[in-house]
Amino acid sequence: MKQITEQWLDLAKTDLTTCQKLVDDSFLSNIVAFHAQQTIEKCFKAIIEDQEQQVPRIHTLVRLYGIVLPIIGFELDHKLLQQADSIYTASRYPGDMGILPDGKPSKKTATELYEFAALVFEKTTAYFNSMNPK
Repeated sequence: MKQITEQWLDLAKTDLTTCQKLVDDSFLSNIVAFHAQQTIEKCFKAIIEDQEQQVPRIHTLVRLYGIVLPIIGFELDHKLLQQADSIYTASRYPGDMGILPDGKPSKKTATELYEFAALVFEKTTAYFNSMNPK
């Protein structure tokens, strides 16, 4: 695995760990949702980078998934992908960070997004492990 790919995965793991540590605090549900989206985005970008493709400077998970799907060979729940995709990621406005179109996500929604991000990370890691057996 390329070093830059490992860096993307390390960043994804940092976001996922943030979710794990905060998921039980309903006050921080928007932060969990934001970092869940970031986990998924960085997993997809790791795959793109490893294929020696230009990593697009976009945050749209559905578009990134369209790029990686022919490479990875595993399907993801489109409803959850779209829900994670709907998170507003313009962090220069702190009040909007991790906000869904209908407002701050519930603890239940944040937990679902965290679990989905964990699944994406697990599948991405398994994909790389299958390509680079030790």
